[in-house]
Amino acid sequence: MELRQLQYFVAVVEEANFTRAAARLHVAQPGVSAQIRQLERELGQPLLDRSGRSVTVTEVGEAVLAHARAALAAAEGIRQTVDQFSGLLRGRVRIGLLSGAASNRFDMASLLADFHDAHPQVEISLAEDTSERMLGELQHGALDIAVIGLKDEEPPPGTSCQIVVDEPLVAAVAPHDALLTADAERTGIPLSALRDRALISLPRGTGLRGVLERACAEAGFRPRIAFEAAAPHVLARLAARGLGVAVVPALPADEAAAAGLRTLEITAPRPRGRVALAWRAAGPSGPAARALLKRLRAALPAVGSGGGTASAGQAADTGDARQAAGPEDARQAAGAGNDRQPAGTAPAHQAVGA
Repeated sequence: MELRQLQYFVAVVEEANFTRAAARLHVAQPGVSAQIRQLERELGQPLLDRSGRSVTVTEVGEAVLAHARAALAAAEGIRQTVDQFSGLLRGRVRIGLLSGAASNRFDMASLLADFHDAHPQVEISLAEDTSERMLGELQHGALDIAVIGLKDEEPPPGTSCQIVVDEPLVAAVAPHDALLTADAERTGIPLSALRDRALISLPRGTGLRGVLERACAEAGFRPRIAFEAAAPHVLARLAARGLGVAVVPALPADEAAAAGLRTLEITAPRPRGRVALAWRAAGPSGPAARALLKRLRAALPAVGSGGGTASAGQAADTGDARQAAGPEDARQAAGAGNDRQPAGTAPAHQAVGA
């Protein structure tokens, strides 16, 4: 049994696909298949079920998976211990990002480029997904850090969060919409006014959609979603064409007008869209992830009444913001907030709630 075989096995389980696992590992797919078959022969049991459209883990494979991850973590711990003596930071960091945020509110490309310049031996993988799926991956260790939309007031179980965007949601409509014809000067509406309207929203599994559904439930009705899109600016464009009422983060009046929209504050209740930098309550497992988290926390200042940091496990600072992997990382992290600080200063409403 080799560590490489365990690595391939874990990757296939996490990706549920041999081809994606091979791409992630930067190896040929036949090699991945061959190594896992060899591992199964050695153990005398099938670890993966290949009969469906996606690869799933067998009962035996599920039992083996925890031990495989532990063995890989132990081997990585040995490497990290040796690296600390030489001041070298390396390893792999997996980041999840809500759809559409990379090019708007968060200039993640610049932040990651700065970190890579300081620590070229650290491999960084970045993926976009819904907040719901990223939370699951974060809690199960498939992600180290994630930028997510929050649907509840409290952080999800097992996670710590630093809120980086906190804005009210508004109803965005075309200037000729019925909500405005009765009173062209109105600036707000109760949520109940949207009871029978066609709504435009982000998909299920996003923070903004969760906030909307919870607020509508409090108001006594289920939202009638006519259109879904993965990015807030697309929602605004659909509303400008008169296809419904878009529930989006607050827009400055000039930007709303430029998009052909009027916005109305939603009241009774007043839903808010919040985006947070999230990590496991126990802290990221490796020094590379801890160092990157520290840099991101400095570059994305906390906002909101709660001071920004909350923890479902009362462990928001478990060494991630205090520990560096070695002398070199300590020097780099000391100026983490100064590297291309303007990155991510675009209007916050562009990324809220995904």
